[in-house]
Amino acid sequence: MAKKVVATLKKEGGVKFAKVIKAVRSPKTGAYSFKEEIVPEDQVKAVLAK
Repeated sequence: MAKKVVATLKKEGGVKFAKVIKAVRSPKTGAYSFKEEIVPEDQVKAVLAK
């Protein structure tokens, strides 16, 4: 399934996407976990600013 997703993200004339991986800290334990999102390239800064 990953190959199909990559193929659809690379269509010509479509919106370019970026995969954003963010480290999120748990307030209870202090441990870090990672959150992955696929967003349009023009919204990357907005997602990272959250």
